[in-house]
Amino acid sequence: MAGNTLGKIFTVTTFGESHGKYIGCTIDGMPPGFPIKKEYIQHELNKRKPGKSRYTTQRREPDKIKILSGIFKGLTTGTSISLMVKNIEYRSKDYEKIKNIFRPGHADYTYYYKYGIRDYRGGGRSSARETVARVAAGALAKKYLYDIYGITIKGYLAQMGNIKCDFESWKEVKKNDFFCPNKKDVKKLINLIKKLKKEGDSIGARINTIAYNVPIGLGEPVFDKLDADLSHALMSINAVKGVEIGDGFKVINKKGSYNKDEIDKSGFMSNHSGGILGGISNGDKILTSIALKPTSSISIPGKTINTKNEEVIVSTKGRHDPCVGIRAVPIAESMIAIVIMDHILRNKAQCSK
Repeated sequence: MAGNTLGKIFTVTTFGESHGKYIGCTIDGMPPGFPIKKEYIQHELNKRKPGKSRYTTQRREPDKIKILSGIFKGLTTGTSISLMVKNIEYRSKDYEKIKNIFRPGHADYTYYYKYGIRDYRGGGRSSARETVARVAAGALAKKYLYDIYGITIKGYLAQMGNIKCDFESWKEVKKNDFFCPNKKDVKKLINLIKKLKKEGDSIGARINTIAYNVPIGLGEPVFDKLDADLSHALMSINAVKGVEIGDGFKVINKKGSYNKDEIDKSGFMSNHSGGILGGISNGDKILTSIALKPTSSISIPGKTINTKNEEVIVSTKGRHDPCVGIRAVPIAESMIAIVIMDHILRNKAQCSK
């Protein structure tokens, strides 16, 4: 299967399936001599691992990271870094009844007709389980960006269903299982998840991210614009159906006199562009937002067909997230870190900065 690698200098290739033996990645282009501890990678993985919250899937995976290569005595060697976690608590038997049925809204149908075969166990390669490898790779990128350039990347749940979560503080984001930026909306989110679980349904979400201290000059003209690469990376996350940079779709009904970011001696006076102009970072905060669709695997019966093109009714059993957005925050942060890391190295190679 092609399309498993992201990046040009800092490259990340992921492998593995939801119910396979392992999930992992290989990272190329990491500068040598940079200190990396297993504990830091593990800390990032713990943010997204399943089973740590009663509001997400109850599949309980320890996601213990294994470093196979590229790090010696706590320092990167400049060679390929291979990271891996073992899948422990999967139940492939839960999917036996639907192995010949296409779940509506899922990748079953397209995978089968593209490749002539599909791994039906938990969705195989199309499962969000694959994102554990992205977070592991993102952990290295986030640490390098912070230690060398002072860049920090933070995300939060901005909306779940019709519950809009006003930003209050990053401290609040760390205090709850939803990555919610305020205290008052947490109870609403809990009640919504409980209701969805009782109904066997799911809901969509919006995740906002902010990258601080990104230097001016990242991004390449035309096809490799920074916002184009960020959009590519974010859209590749499972269930993402929309990406916004800065004001995004709000610009549709804005006038140029409002939307332009005027400049004075101290810098930009607004940030409607989301920190990117002409595909190149302008030194302001990079603002991104993603929309995630409701989980397709739900227990409410729905019409579909099977591999014999017969019409059937399907109801998906098993352990699924009623809202994938809850665990998407560290994934979005990681994808942004990987892209910025790649562009940092590309800019350094071309412009010696």
